[in-house]
Amino acid sequence: MHLDPLRLEKRDRLAAAGLDPFAPERYERTHAIAAVRQAGSDEIGSEVSVAGRIVSQRGNFFDIMDGSGRGQIYLDKEVLDEGTIDILKTNLDLGDFVGVKGIIFATKKGDLAVKAVQVTPLAKALADAGAVLGKEYRTPDGVIKRAEHLQDAETRYRMRYCDLFVNQEARTVLLQRVKITRAIREYLDTDGYLEVETPVLHLEAGGAHARPFKTHHNALDIDLTLRIALELHLKRLIVGGIDKVYEIGRVFRNEGISTRHNPEFSLLELYEAYTDLDGMMDLVERLFRHICNTLYGSDILTIQDGTEIDFSKPWVRLPMLEGIANNAGIPASAFETLESAKAAMESVGIDASKETTIGGIIEKIHEQFTQPKLIQPTFITDFPLETSPLARKCPGNPALTRRFESYILRQEIGNAFSEINDPVDQRERFLNQVEQKASGNVEAQPMDEDFLRALSYGMPPTGGFGMGIDRVAMIFTGAASIRDVLFFPLLRPEQF
Repeated sequence: MHLDPLRLEKRDRLAAAGLDPFAPERYERTHAIAAVRQAGSDEIGSEVSVAGRIVSQRGNFFDIMDGSGRGQIYLDKEVLDEGTIDILKTNLDLGDFVGVKGIIFATKKGDLAVKAVQVTPLAKALADAGAVLGKEYRTPDGVIKRAEHLQDAETRYRMRYCDLFVNQEARTVLLQRVKITRAIREYLDTDGYLEVETPVLHLEAGGAHARPFKTHHNALDIDLTLRIALELHLKRLIVGGIDKVYEIGRVFRNEGISTRHNPEFSLLELYEAYTDLDGMMDLVERLFRHICNTLYGSDILTIQDGTEIDFSKPWVRLPMLEGIANNAGIPASAFETLESAKAAMESVGIDASKETTIGGIIEKIHEQFTQPKLIQPTFITDFPLETSPLARKCPGNPALTRRFESYILRQEIGNAFSEINDPVDQRERFLNQVEQKASGNVEAQPMDEDFLRALSYGMPPTGGFGMGIDRVAMIFTGAASIRDVLFFPLLRPEQF
């Protein structure tokens, strides 16, 4: 345990003075801290009861923080006897929780604070909060404070419980992420979608190109995987007659960790009967406009460098091969055979020796040359057949599919299809994926006989869309890493 001997002594001194910081089981509050600071002048002199964590101390003033914000507490020697004030100032530390009953008053600077009538220690921080707050420093007026940011990024992520109360910027980003999820639910619920929950444990991981995590169920003695997507169960519900359905859930992909990847993340998938890819585009445009307005009260998102992302306009709709022609100078005719596609890939400086499909080559060239230029909201359409086993073929060009990916600020944040509802076509796609897996593609999708059986009972024309909520949160908060928008990202084990 990480206990500070001096803080243990202070705990004992408080208890000896009848102020045991771990004795209170409950504390009644009348106001949040923010409510005191925002009180009207007519409330000066009112009695209040507040509680929170001590985050700074200067003389007889303490700043405490609760979930609503931070505010000032004043130990007035005309209200509290000097002995009590001395005990509190000597034995309370940064990080301690206290409850305060007192009177609202205005400080000399005009801020509203609480003049303490009674202070009740509620929980003593027995680890030194100063160690995570940073080194002490002296302000121009001589007050000793500590830096309010953890000094190391990994420490921040690992000790998020400290990061949340010392780093206001990190706290704001994480709370904005919560608001984004709430805004998504609000929009979809209002639009008539039904939120459901589907299994996390799958016999076979399908619905995406990814390597799954594996586990074992002892009672049934069967191997299972953690889900990598939500798609196939949600489309079973479309078959069952639920016409508009969505799920926000955790999915798990056994892949590398980067600024844009975490092995578990939050995924939204939604499906709507009797619509198509164009209907999904319209929905995505409306959804993002709603998110932006919920967070910032505007259709315009202004990022840190001053760039404005305008959600009031229709998104750019760009076919993938057209983007490659514009940005890499490779015409669509170069992708008619695997050999010519490999040659085209090599001609722009990308190693093609391990490529086995035309579709894989097209997507890699797109990622290298087109994606870095996609700043404003854009739909990239007409994906190759080999990489889109769950999307309808494009009329007139069966080598391409009715699929889009959505991009903002160079990041891919969503994926959508006009869904296959022909079980024969779907079986052929699965068989192709099985062949790819046999050739060494560990991310190829497995055969799902039960899903094919579901399609055989009939699924209406359907549009589907999925997006990673964590990446959307990165866009709207300006976070540089996916870890900044996850309360508890995966880290290497810590050595204690």
